[in-house]
Amino acid sequence: MAESGKNKTKSSSPSSGFLNRSFTMHASMAESKVHLFFKNPPPLSHNRAAPLSKFHNSIDSVKGKVKKLRSLFESKPSSSSPTSPSPKESCPKPVLRPTKSIGSGFINPAIRLPGTEDRIVVYLTSLRGIRRTFEDCYAVKMIFRGFRLWVDERDISMDAAYKKELQNILKVKNVTLPQVFIKGKYIGGADVIKSMFEMGELAKILDDFPRRQPGFACNACGDVRFVPCGNCSGSRKVFDDDEGSLKRCFECNENGLIRCPGCCD
Repeated sequence: MAESGKNKTKSSSPSSGFLNRSFTMHASMAESKVHLFFKNPPPLSHNRAAPLSKFHNSIDSVKGKVKKLRSLFESKPSSSSPTSPSPKESCPKPVLRPTKSIGSGFINPAIRLPGTEDRIVVYLTSLRGIRRTFEDCYAVKMIFRGFRLWVDERDISMDAAYKKELQNILKVKNVTLPQVFIKGKYIGGADVIKSMFEMGELAKILDDFPRRQPGFACNACGDVRFVPCGNCSGSRKVFDDDEGSLKRCFECNENGLIRCPGCCD
């Protein structure tokens, strides 16, 4: 029995040694392959290298275009070219000139309104048909009322004779409203009065005129400057006893109105 056990151990020892040798050989071969792989890595294939090269080429082309655009915007004009003025020459400095005072002289002293040297006359309209015209007339009226002055307001919508009178004075057919006369001298329209009022020139011209009490209004017409005709009661017709018929009243205008005797005498 002992001899058989020894024979078994003798027979098994050569096989185990062979296995150990084969394992060590395979391990050494694997280590050598790994060492060679990391030392000399295989080159990339052509299919993978092609997209990378295209990507780098596209980046280079974009950089070239950006450089060209930057050169165009950063290019400075040459000093010798006469057609390209410098920024300083293209923007000349404004020249400040002394302004002329409006109050130093009237707009047109040759145009005068006789018989009004002691008053302010304003030709205007109270109709709201043209909004801009009505607003200008109202603004001028309020400016003079702010000075508490009596103004001879001649409303052409209440009496057409005032329109003909203004056309003859200005020697124009199409007149714009309002038109202002101070001390018989022609001043101008709404723009002139507003500018004179803002600069303080209008107050200097109006110093000689007497002031009214605040809130004063005519008891007869309420500052409308017109009242119904007392002869025809505004009907524009009167009865003629001699002829026994109606006739046109010659004391009132086309609207049956007369100038207020309380504030316009």
